[in-house]
Amino acid sequence: MNIYKNTPSHLRGFTLIEVMVVIVILGVLAALIVPKVMSRPDEARIAAARQDIGSIVQALKLYRLDNMRYPTTEQGLQALVKKPSSAPVPPNWKGNGYLEKLPKDPWGNPYQYLQPGTHGEIDIISLGADGAAGGEGSDADIGSWEL
Repeated sequence: MNIYKNTPSHLRGFTLIEVMVVIVILGVLAALIVPKVMSRPDEARIAAARQDIGSIVQALKLYRLDNMRYPTTEQGLQALVKKPSSAPVPPNWKGNGYLEKLPKDPWGNPYQYLQPGTHGEIDIISLGADGAAGGEGSDADIGSWEL
């Protein structure tokens, strides 16, 4: 006997089966979508690190144009913000510098600088999420030679 037989259709509710089907569909969608959404922050950080490295490389090229050489590894990237006082002192260093401030990588670590680099004249490196050399995925190193 159906107790809803004489009840108007706009007053009827959902059956347990209908509710269960909707829950299963939502579960399947969540299982497919959540892993893709969860990896987005790591992808964004990697893209931001590449962008920062590109900006630093451009600032280093300007430094080289003005001073005929890149800063030494000892002078480091700080030479783009503040005129180095150690030899070789740049003869034509721009008064306001080449960068406003040195960015940290998206994981909060300083970018590494080598001159001469192992992959070219200079290397700019982010050590990734783990802050250590090597690694895979978001822990992988990101270098200027990859740009």
